[in-house]
Amino acid sequence: MNFLHTREYLEQGDIVVVECSHQCNVRLTTDTNFSKFKQSGAHEYFGSFYKMLPARIAAPSTGHWNITIDLGGGSGNIRHSINIIRNS
Repeated sequence: MNFLHTREYLEQGDIVVVECSHQCNVRLTTDTNFSKFKQSGAHEYFGSFYKMLPARIAAPSTGHWNITIDLGGGSGNIRHSINIIRNS
């Protein structure tokens, strides 16, 4: 499984803003659900498949969150950026 990943400490209400040169899946997951995702298991996440970017996802609670970008099984060279708009 090919994906890009970063882990960030987010406060509730912080906004994750993802830009990508291709339509893609963007997921915001807890550590437990990120582990399930890496094992191709059922997992819960915030986000979706985005045809129109940037993707904007609000952190539902304070803590460490995993941000992943993937092309839904496809591959390719992509340009991307991940920015956080802090709530505080």
